[in-house]
Amino acid sequence: MVEETTLEQETVGRAAAEQAVIEFDYDAAAELFPSRRQRSRRRPIGYRRFGHAADAIRFAIEELPPEFLLGACLEVDEERYNDQAIRHLYDSSDYPLTRSAQA
Repeated sequence: MVEETTLEQETVGRAAAEQAVIEFDYDAAAELFPSRRQRSRRRPIGYRRFGHAADAIRFAIEELPPEFLLGACLEVDEERYNDQAIRHLYDSSDYPLTRSAQA
């Protein structure tokens, strides 16, 4: 019974995430909060504001060092997206920008 509940919760969670992507506004203003938890030899990257969420997502996936993406938070229209959701939005067929071959 516990396994059924967990599987059901996971399925509902995925459906909610997919619905959020369907309703996501890539043109809305966005704020990106890179993680500060990870120790890195690189210079810390702080908060950034973007005119369009698509630009923030592109920056997070293509330019942000991986150690700063892990634990990052993207805020768009008062909704928050973690590093996995940012990757999902980038990989979505609705993503409006051209993707880098390296990402």
